[in-house]
Amino acid sequence: MSPRYAHITGWGMAVPEKIITNEDLAKIIDTTDEWIVSHTGIRERHIAGEHQTTASLATEAALRALEMANLAPADVDLIIVSTSSPEHIFPATACLVQDRLGAEKAGAFDLLAACTGFVYALNLAAQSIRTESIQNALVIGSETLSRLVNWKDRNTCILFGDGAGAFVLQSSEEPGGVLSAILRSDGSGGDLLTVPAGGSLHPATLESVLDGQHFIHMNGREVYRFATRVMSQATQEAVEAAQLKMDDIQLIIPHQANLRIIEAAVNRLDIPMERVMVNLERYGNTSTASIPIATCEAFEQGRLKSGDRVVFVAFGGGLTWGSLAAQWSGPFPTERKVVPIRYRRLSRFRSRARRLRRRVEGLLWGRGKTI
Repeated sequence: MSPRYAHITGWGMAVPEKIITNEDLAKIIDTTDEWIVSHTGIRERHIAGEHQTTASLATEAALRALEMANLAPADVDLIIVSTSSPEHIFPATACLVQDRLGAEKAGAFDLLAACTGFVYALNLAAQSIRTESIQNALVIGSETLSRLVNWKDRNTCILFGDGAGAFVLQSSEEPGGVLSAILRSDGSGGDLLTVPAGGSLHPATLESVLDGQHFIHMNGREVYRFATRVMSQATQEAVEAAQLKMDDIQLIIPHQANLRIIEAAVNRLDIPMERVMVNLERYGNTSTASIPIATCEAFEQGRLKSGDRVVFVAFGGGLTWGSLAAQWSGPFPTERKVVPIRYRRLSRFRSRARRLRRRVEGLLWGRGKTI
């Protein structure tokens, strides 16, 4: 049998309309636009509205990626949502997305690896395709980190924004697609970037809420040192694992956390900034969504073309870091035109019908029975 390859055939993004600029932040905390730009490179960030959630942004990005790939939700076998701001501990945000898309036969789960999560999820989906357990996967990075930010903490509230990005991965006998991946972690640094409370160790209490333990806490200096080291190292490892050289890579798309971190990593790699995609000045740090959002914009700007070799690289809390090398594919040729939004409309009725069916089953089979 011919080996299978996992190609990236669709991509899409979604960001809230509301924008908070550095000037807006300067009105509520002790900072200035000049200080934020000089230390982070960020000028503004998108913030979710009252009715926008991690699942709603993920669904919107997913629909755009499916439309790009011309793939029906019913043909998706697996949905992975990488997020640090899930709707609930459970059910998985991915299951909510699956229901809203109408992806009837898809398995769905969330992946938590902080800002590195999208790279982890891409590799998991690619491996599932290579082993022929699935044909088509939907990988989504989605965040509403504004709900986890302490807007009185000037060290963190200037950094984070909301948004979502999605990739469609499809199986093919044609060589290309995902070429290699490097995944790493170091739990000894887990306390450097964390949301201390809300899990099983420190469940929510009145005291934990009043003490701000449900907000993002970060040791910025230590995270900076860690990130500048591992970003360049992971990039080189992924390139070598793909049996390539840095000169073979047309574009590097790093996690958009801090411009100084990106510049330091690029300096270690000894490549020009022109070969690196940077858009964090308009979005801030959108965690797991930053790489797919930057990828969408790189394609729109003509910086990413079919056949190009690209490296995605990220770091995050955990500590985690990783990189993935891929040959950019683009949509597979197809004769039919798929309109994924139609499946979403029908999915609302399907979801109601399934709820009704479970109630009927409960009446017929569940009388007098308890769990």
